[in-house]
Amino acid sequence: MLEKYERVYAAVDLSAALYNMERMHEAVSPQTKMIGVIKTDGYGHGAVPIGRELEKLPYVSGYAVATAEEAFILRRAGLSKPILILGYTFPYSYYELVLQEIRPAVFRKDAVEALDVCAGRLGRKAVVHVKVDTGMSRIGIRPNEEGLVFMEWIAGLAHIEVEGIFTHFARADESDHSAALSQLTKFTAFVEEAERRMGKQIPLKHCSNSAGILTLPQANLSLVRAGITLYGLSPSGEVTKDMLSLRPILSLKSRLVYVKEIEAGTPVSYGGTFVAKEQMRIATIPVGYGDGYPRGLSGKGSVLVRGKRAPILGRVCMDQFMVDVSDIPDASEGDVVTLIGVDGGEEITMEELGELSGRFNYELACCLGKRIPRVYVKDGEIVCTKDNYGESR
Repeated sequence: MLEKYERVYAAVDLSAALYNMERMHEAVSPQTKMIGVIKTDGYGHGAVPIGRELEKLPYVSGYAVATAEEAFILRRAGLSKPILILGYTFPYSYYELVLQEIRPAVFRKDAVEALDVCAGRLGRKAVVHVKVDTGMSRIGIRPNEEGLVFMEWIAGLAHIEVEGIFTHFARADESDHSAALSQLTKFTAFVEEAERRMGKQIPLKHCSNSAGILTLPQANLSLVRAGITLYGLSPSGEVTKDMLSLRPILSLKSRLVYVKEIEAGTPVSYGGTFVAKEQMRIATIPVGYGDGYPRGLSGKGSVLVRGKRAPILGRVCMDQFMVDVSDIPDASEGDVVTLIGVDGGEEITMEELGELSGRFNYELACCLGKRIPRVYVKDGEIVCTKDNYGESR
């Protein structure tokens, strides 16, 4: 099955994703619900295959995405649990949002008015979550008198149901929790006063992201949003996946396609930024920044061949790069190369590559491109694949 993916593929371990969710579930209180954040195609891992696994978990109450388009993809794939859109939704999508019972985040009066009219024409209610800006300065109503007036107003609309209210931590991934706790205090005080003025309770209140799940149990409230930790990646260098022994779910594999000897004085790759000081044995790997493999790893990163590290030589090209296999005498054309993941006793993590390349692990995962097929594995067996090799029609 994998012959056509020999150039490169990303293996995604669905069993590890389920393990990570279970570890987080054990870390929150029994009454706290969880949603899986699968925006940006599941942080590059694949939203639909991961969502289908989460659909089976009774303690996962739904999903979060960033855009209406991402939500529609999940519905077309048959995912039936509630979907929350974390960002702004544009008016063209309102009819479908209401019909498909997708929850938009709301914070602009004009958008809510349009949603109310749309839902009324359909004879339904638009279910929404109000976004509150407690310190991110991105989107959301402010936790002040103007925000309270907004809450009183929205509670009176005939075709709007306020199912939830939420905020987002800007600095929960730091060892110093003072900023996050300040946001939590602002949020809970605002919600308490908003509910008093509305004369009703808001069912779902949430602010904890992945870092909050790991380090701020007091912020878990009625719902938590499991994002980067679902994929076994660390929120930051200060708040790491090791706190819950989470497992990275993605590995990236390729092959050596050419192995040769070069003499002292031979330049390697564009610009000749690396020049051999002695005779060397080098290998070419058919992956590059056109696949989302960072050009910032030029002359810095390494790959694994036969369980040993092979340093990158010179610049990473769009479609290829070269590595030093002088210390791996058995390295041969056709050998498997691990760009991300484990080989023998060695491991290359997204955190390592992110730090070396000037990116960070979230960005690296999201930027793995559509030229890289995804192979989904569960309990050691391939259950499905996804690629973009089909012709457009």
